[in-house]
Amino acid sequence: MKRLALAAAIAGTLAATPALAAETYSLDVRHTFPSFEVLHLGYSIQRGRFNKTAGKITLDAAAKKGTADITIDAASVDTGLDKLEEHLRGEDFFNVGKFPTITFKGDKFAFEGDKVKSVSGNLTMLGVTKPVTLTATHFNCAEHPMAKKKACGGDFVTTIKRTDFGMKYAVPAVADDVTLRIQVEAFKD
Repeated sequence: MKRLALAAAIAGTLAATPALAAETYSLDVRHTFPSFEVLHLGYSIQRGRFNKTAGKITLDAAAKKGTADITIDAASVDTGLDKLEEHLRGEDFFNVGKFPTITFKGDKFAFEGDKVKSVSGNLTMLGVTKPVTLTATHFNCAEHPMAKKKACGGDFVTTIKRTDFGMKYAVPAVADDVTLRIQVEAFKD
């Protein structure tokens, strides 16, 4: 009888203990700048970044699950060259008048221990949605030393074919393969 009472007490305690749930994080727009790299005329790797990004990430390390919802302002493309940025915003490339945002929505997280190793989901650019996997080259969650709250961040990379999204201008002189990098920092809500 004592065992039954002990089991009931343990079960009651467990039922009263809140289940660990996913934590929600908002992107830190001061430290999240998606970028791209593309081979130009076979000579050099040209780089650019996007200066405006917003989004939310959820993580449940115990359940090994998560979601990512990232929106990039395509018009915020930055290469350091005004004329090139003007061309990139036009119809030959990002066509920001018709497609102002690039989005990534991921819900297939792979973990190694409590660290995210990759996130698979859908990238939408120029109105075309394709599956991609972003591989983490670095990932960490910890108490932020200045903000004094939990933060997570990482560097993620993938390679896409821009023609898959309808961006065909100057291929193959400007390579079809584009490396996308998303450096991200986010604070727990």
